[in-house]
Amino acid sequence: MSKSIFYHAGCPVCLSAEHDIINLIGQDNVEVVHLGEDRNRIAEAENAGIKSVPALVTPNGNVLHINFGASMADVRG
Repeated sequence: MSKSIFYHAGCPVCLSAEHDIINLIGQDNVEVVHLGEDRNRIAEAENAGIKSVPALVTPNGNVLHINFGASMADVRG
């Protein structure tokens, strides 16, 4: 993986974190995945180790959980 991947569910906490992440590391260095709109990537996020969103997966595969917007169980519905 060459970019970080930022997963979120579209809540206000997630959107605020998205803006901060993009400002910190740059749009070209992060792929943003809105799990509410791209539900087929939920399993990918869980396989990466994400337990709640918003979360950032680094290029090395480390998962950084940021604040707390929603658990993955909530995202799955």
